[in-house]
Amino acid sequence: MKKISIQSHRRTEFIDITDLVRAELKDLGLRDGLVTVYVPHTTAGVTINEHADPDVAADLGNILERMVPWENHYRHGEGNSAAHMKASLMGSSLQVLVEAGHLCLGTWQGIFFCEFDGPRSREVWIQ
Repeated sequence: MKKISIQSHRRTEFIDITDLVRAELKDLGLRDGLVTVYVPHTTAGVTINEHADPDVAADLGNILERMVPWENHYRHGEGNSAAHMKASLMGSSLQVLVEAGHLCLGTWQGIFFCEFDGPRSREVWIQ
């Protein structure tokens, strides 16, 4: 297993980690199979979506904010309930097929670390 460090800079941020995952994939020596990308945080997630146009990630963040606003009479005393809800919607892990040492992603697809309670230092685990 490999662990990579991520530094977010805003409360909500979608950070393209595709190249970081590719680099770790080479270090792991995986030629064919599945790679798992896992986020060990309750207020962050991971997703696959378009990475050619940064407006897609911005739109996703805006939609999530409308669906789960930061202020909404939540019970959780820490004040970051919306971040927990958004992380649950995105999910904490994903798997990507690997063939001949390469991620099997579509032409426009990228892997995003999804920050919902930043800025923070975070980790992504890859196996």
